[in-house]
Amino acid sequence: MSQSQKRDAPKARPVSQMSWAWLGVMPFFIFAFMFLLYPSSTIVVRTFQDAETGSFTLKNIINLMRDPYVLGAYSLSIKISIVTALGGAIFGFLLAYAAIRGGLPRFMRSSLMTFSGVASNFAGVPLAFAFIALLSPTGMLTNWLKAVGFNIYDYGFTLFKFWGLSLVYMYFQFPLMVLIITPAIDGLRREWVEASENLGATTFQYWRYVAFPILLPSLLGCTILLFGNAFGAFATAQALTGGSAMNLATIVIGAQLRGDVLGDLGLGYAVAFGMVIVMTVVMIGYSVLQRRAERWLK
Repeated sequence: MSQSQKRDAPKARPVSQMSWAWLGVMPFFIFAFMFLLYPSSTIVVRTFQDAETGSFTLKNIINLMRDPYVLGAYSLSIKISIVTALGGAIFGFLLAYAAIRGGLPRFMRSSLMTFSGVASNFAGVPLAFAFIALLSPTGMLTNWLKAVGFNIYDYGFTLFKFWGLSLVYMYFQFPLMVLIITPAIDGLRREWVEASENLGATTFQYWRYVAFPILLPSLLGCTILLFGNAFGAFATAQALTGGSAMNLATIVIGAQLRGDVLGDLGLGYAVAFGMVIVMTVVMIGYSVLQRRAERWLK
């Protein structure tokens, strides 16, 4: 064989070997299967299964749609999720933009990010206790306001109803918004502002035709994620209201696990199945919008 033929001959491909990197992600897949995929699949199967005979049935779904107690729980969960998602999105975005692009000192951003990372995970019993100590009828802030002649409970406010629980949810909603909207705000290039100014655009026109259309997919995606975060919250509402004052879907599922309400195991699985559907839609919507937003972050 000549030298030119040797050079032109196809080279043998190296035998592919399994990367050891897969070993590092195996705990994640095992955890996801054991605590996410397997429970979710079990809920789906038993929702369409008769609790006594084990045969396929739509009875549980039909009972779910006819039960006013469960429908009221879903309605209240959706309402409080919408209110806190919108409030957290607006307040969180303004706070993040002010700290990042508002001309504030650089240490404000690092301080805000640190606080948001801690506050977005501060929920459950500690958060409920903090607000009870602050805004309950005998709370510290309530007593201070009484001392100056203003009692918030005289105007219909209560910490243990809809608006009180919404206020508590806002404590972890807006820090989460700050964390997830920050990359989108960083993606707004200063060159776009300068180009708009050179073309004679006002600040309003820049936001109307440049910044807002770019940020819109991120804002919608973050709002959807906040909705799912509030819709799936359980420990905070349970600790704050004891599960009796607020009839949320998560509280209904928790009561069903304890055997306190419903008395129908199949209906309990159907309620959980509805939660799975809502959270799946939330995650799909967030993923779609996030892919659109990433076009401008590259």
